[in-house]
Amino acid sequence: MRTFSLLKGLPVYELASGQKLGEVCDVSISSSGSVVGLLVKKGAFIKKTCQVKVGNVVSFGCDGIMINDQSALESMETEPEYTFEHHQSLAGKKLLSKEGEQLGLLEDVYFMEEMGTIVGYELTDGFFSDITNGKRVVKSIDPPAIGKDAIIVTVKSR
Repeated sequence: MRTFSLLKGLPVYELASGQKLGEVCDVSISSSGSVVGLLVKKGAFIKKTCQVKVGNVVSFGCDGIMINDQSALESMETEPEYTFEHHQSLAGKKLLSKEGEQLGLLEDVYFMEEMGTIVGYELTDGFFSDITNGKRVVKSIDPPAIGKDAIIVTVKSR
């Protein structure tokens, strides 16, 4: 299990040559609430964003992401449905339970790397609340309903 914050900024390497192809800058998330791929910034001066589908990642390491070759980097003809930080951003969005309880604001997502399934959400109630109470993690059992104003999840009972 991995969080987006741990992936952000990690280099993406080609296994065949050991060449660094770019760095993870965001994740592409489907409307059904699963991570479809990693958005990778590549290039030295002119940065271009490409996508690596989760199924094309050979391994998620602590210090880098491995793909077989650069053909796994797909150019982005269309914007992803949602991302964590950029287009249709989910970061900072209200998270509500199916029962109508506001759980907090989305700070990070936990997902299973191999399948791209989001299994948990790290929430914040603000800076001072995080210092005194800490951040909370909510586990979800069903895919979320992602809307313009909020994300609605079925919370796993404790």
